[in-house]
Amino acid sequence: MADPTLLILSSLAGGEKHGYAMMVDIEHLSGARLGPGTLYGAISRLEQSGWIRPVKAQDDRRQPYALTPAGRAHLAEELGRLQRIVAAGQRRLKHA
Repeated sequence: MADPTLLILSSLAGGEKHGYAMMVDIEHLSGARLGPGTLYGAISRLEQSGWIRPVKAQDDRRQPYALTPAGRAHLAEELGRLQRIVAAGQRRLKHA
């Protein structure tokens, strides 16, 4: 899974994070490395979509983000779709 949208939403499902913390978490989660341009471009799109929101920073210059209820719903829908694809692929592999 290398879609920045799903990776960022999955990272934020674990709690609020700023950009660098998301990059580290995403790499641990998926093995994928998102460059700063990819990450911050996706963050901007996710914020415009209403799936994430900035939160007040705690004595830090880095901007943390949080998942919104709409973002949580979108992530759940996409993960369900991925689960169906994985299940179908695994069934087909048994017969290949």
